Amino acid sequence: MKLLLDTHVWLWALSDPSRLSRRVREELRNPENELWLSPVSTWEALLLNARGRIRLPGNLAEWLAQSTGPLREAPFTHEIVLVAQQLPLPHRDPADRFLAATAQVMDLTLVTGDDKLLGMGTVRTMKN
Repeated sequence: MKLLLDTHVWLWALSDPSRLSRRVREELRNPENELWLSPVSTWEALLLNARGRIRLPGNLAEWLAQSTGPLREAPFTHEIVLVAQQLPLPHRDPADRFLAATAQVMDLTLVTGDDKLLGMGTVRTMKN
């Protein structure tokens, strides 16, 4: 399975895996699965850190290299931006739109606990 991690799932996997469901933990450990991360999640994590909503450890460049190293980097393309604008989401959060569009365009399963993203129909999701 090809899994795109929502920002909170990625951060919890790094710092507090107990917040992940048993199924998500198992899927993240399964070597047959491909784990993907969008640069949008990096941007979102860095914004949260700058605003004091989360605390990222140490040197940000080192943290970023270590925390993204084992993951595949999802592209951020013009097609993804277009699809993001066309998604029928009930809110306008750009990060959520870009992640959902990335999953749709790249045929990935979005792993999320965000009820607004679950069961959209056009995007495959896995509930945390």
